[in-house]
Amino acid sequence: MACRISELVIDAADPERLAVFWSEVLGYVERDREADGSIEIGPPGDGTGLPTLVLSSSSAPRVGKLPLHIDVNATDRDQDAELERLLALGAKPADVGQTGDESWYVLADPEGNEFCLLRSRLRPL
Repeated sequence: MACRISELVIDAADPERLAVFWSEVLGYVERDREADGSIEIGPPGDGTGLPTLVLSSSSAPRVGKLPLHIDVNATDRDQDAELERLLALGAKPADVGQTGDESWYVLADPEGNEFCLLRSRLRPL
């Protein structure tokens, strides 16, 4: 038997703000709130087999590029239309040394966490 990823935890200065942002990006809903200010979001319904995101309250400053990032794919529109939607939600273009010839866009969430918007479209859940 192997392990499965059940949650990804992101330290956040403002978990509420990031929970709203990532819920809009992924179509997730709030699943839980902890006394320490952490907010867990995940797919609507039972979300069986899909990881949730936990936005964990942290005042520690981020130093340097993240060693792990999230890749996302549009499900109901092309990459350029999805890029417009993500920018309207508060994502910002990010420069991590890309050449400009990549088939993906590097973006940052409202707290500067990098993620990539890939070209291929995935089936909706």
